[in-house]
Amino acid sequence: MSRIVLAFRAFFAALFDGSKTAAINAALTGVTLQKSNAVEVGQRDAARPASPVPARSEAVTLLAALQREARFVDLVKQPLGNFSDEQIGSAARTVLGDCQKVLERFFELEPLTDGPEGAGCDVPAGYDPGRYKLSGRVEGSGPFHGQLIHHGWRAATVKLPEWTGSKEAARVIAPVEVELP
Repeated sequence: MSRIVLAFRAFFAALFDGSKTAAINAALTGVTLQKSNAVEVGQRDAARPASPVPARSEAVTLLAALQREARFVDLVKQPLGNFSDEQIGSAARTVLGDCQKVLERFFELEPLTDGPEGAGCDVPAGYDPGRYKLSGRVEGSGPFHGQLIHHGWRAATVKLPEWTGSKEAARVIAPVEVELP
């Protein structure tokens, strides 16, 4: 159950905190983030032509697709006190299946390691903390050997659609739906 909570936390951190988006993306793609000082950033930016600021965040695009195709936001925002566990489970099964289809279409998700949970796992010395999360007695710089708790995920590809809507609708997750007589 903690992996689901972690997945939701990572999703909403990326959605609402731009500074965490790069770290989460690096963890998913296996890229190591490097710190740079202001002089290096300024020099790099001066060498690059200015690119237009996207009219819509990729996180909003993903959330809108999850809502449109799986009613994800509706499920998460629904007050659950009036429903039985069976009703919630039934609704969640449908929504989660539809969410999986959206993720499969936008990302080629693959495990970081092929080992089964519970098997032995080797962590190299100088490991990338974006690829490995160690728990228990962590002493020294490795290499380490432990038990695999979760195989991890990475996005081998990212194929988010480009936003073509208006600036005013750039943060709309789902439009108002009105049925006319």
